[in-house]
Amino acid sequence: MTASTDVVREQVRERYAAAARAVGSGTGASCCGPDDAVATVTGSPTDVFGAGLYEPGQTGELPEEAVLASLGCGNPLAVAELRAGERVLDLGSGGGIDVLLSARRVGLSGYAYGLDMTDEMLELARANASKAGATNVEFVKGHIEAVPLPDAAVDVVISNCVINLSTDKPAVLSEMFRVLTPGGRIGISDVVAEDHVTPEQRAERGSYVGCVAGALSRAEYLQGLAAMGFTDTEVVFTHEVAPGMHGAIVRATKPLDAPTASDSPATSTTTSNWAAPVWTGLPVTDVTADAASCCAPAVQDSCCEPAAKADCCEASAHLAGTCGCQETGR
Repeated sequence: MTASTDVVREQVRERYAAAARAVGSGTGASCCGPDDAVATVTGSPTDVFGAGLYEPGQTGELPEEAVLASLGCGNPLAVAELRAGERVLDLGSGGGIDVLLSARRVGLSGYAYGLDMTDEMLELARANASKAGATNVEFVKGHIEAVPLPDAAVDVVISNCVINLSTDKPAVLSEMFRVLTPGGRIGISDVVAEDHVTPEQRAERGSYVGCVAGALSRAEYLQGLAAMGFTDTEVVFTHEVAPGMHGAIVRATKPLDAPTASDSPATSTTTSNWAAPVWTGLPVTDVTADAASCCAPAVQDSCCEPAAKADCCEASAHLAGTCGCQETGR
């Protein structure tokens, strides 16, 4: 991992840790949450991110903290079409809303795993599972680029607006393929760019930690999934989150005749025995520029609200205020 990748991962971790702390303190997660960047561009974040994207009544029986911590860009359960008895993995599970909903859908004969790298979110998710009385769930610490589960461990992989945050998307797609059983499927909500929007233009529309600058285009997503061996791939736009950028549903299937661990030499540095294909179709993004063009923490500390930040943050390569509020000891 490069130094610049470490910087971005730490920015993402701290942003979501701050959101978890905000929920735990009862102040909500919107002001300094990961939707702050898009709120500056498109208006109210409830239009494009958060629990408002779930069907009415779907979250009514969940702990309030799980709903408040929902910072995704869609409803992956509506995409994945979960069935009783299935094993589900949620990449970037946050406060646990999609894991708890999945556990309810697959029933006691099924199981739902949540994977997250943020201690604060894992603590919040486990507390939410306890409040919900969910016994068929487990929250695991780790990175989505190196999933700590064995090969062919789950039937379905879901994720809600997290893959765009990774700086190694081929590794994420490879890991999804590895942990799925043959015939397994993915049902993902993510931010996706229109094909004509360049990586540079994506960065102009929002920050990496704001789920915008790191988004793949529709063609890049489809090419990446195909390169890993997925079939029946589709990316469907659902709603606009910034000009040329959309919340989208992503579906794909692992073929029934896909290679298994016994068919391939051991080549992985994690738990995998499967040799991932090489995919070179991703654009190169200078992730260090994202941090350099943000307002300084001292400036952001005095103008946390998105409307105020538009005035007090100087113009730069990013739209004013798109880097969100940073923790400065408050």
